[in-house]
Amino acid sequence: MQDTGQSQERSDGSTLPSPCVIAGLGNPGVRYQATPHNFGFWVVDELAKRHQIRIAKNESGALTGSGWIRDHDVILVKPQTFMNNSGAGISAVLAYRNLGPESLIVIHDELDLPWTALRIKTDGSAAGHNGVKSIIAALKTNVFIRVRVGIRPNHAIDDAAEYVLAPLERDMQPEVDEMVSYTADAVETIVAEGAVKAMAKFNRRARGSKEEDE
Repeated sequence: MQDTGQSQERSDGSTLPSPCVIAGLGNPGVRYQATPHNFGFWVVDELAKRHQIRIAKNESGALTGSGWIRDHDVILVKPQTFMNNSGAGISAVLAYRNLGPESLIVIHDELDLPWTALRIKTDGSAAGHNGVKSIIAALKTNVFIRVRVGIRPNHAIDDAAEYVLAPLERDMQPEVDEMVSYTADAVETIVAEGAVKAMAKFNRRARGSKEEDE
């Protein structure tokens, strides 16, 4: 294992072990790439594009890429173990570097939140999200930063599993692009300034609104 033994100061007074591991949740494969369950993958891809980070290393059931975001050392992670087993790849990436859950930021879709909402949390239950359940089980803690992207539509859905695994309509792409960009901005702020400041800036009930974290 590698031992970094470093920490980087956040402007909110907390410290973050270096590197910071930013994991986006999703399912691998063409079949799932346009589904709302893959929002985490899309945001990690956006961060990689912005900061010229190549996510290509196959590591313990995850694709990873190392680089820098706002002068902070980061590792971008896309688990390849499918959503319900996300914890396996993420815990292995952390363990290899002797990093704990305090180093982790997880980005995932959230059916409990309305479409375009965003909520940053530092702990709490999985709220029924199987990927987050897997991470909590693997790390044996629910204390890690989560960036939850609201995907609940403004109409009733008969089958939640069918909805999250069905491709989004093409005419929704402008809103998807805004959500991905907004979420990437939030993650960058967490890395540079800490979760508390990011909550104040980015938590919102829906696009165009703001709210304080619960």
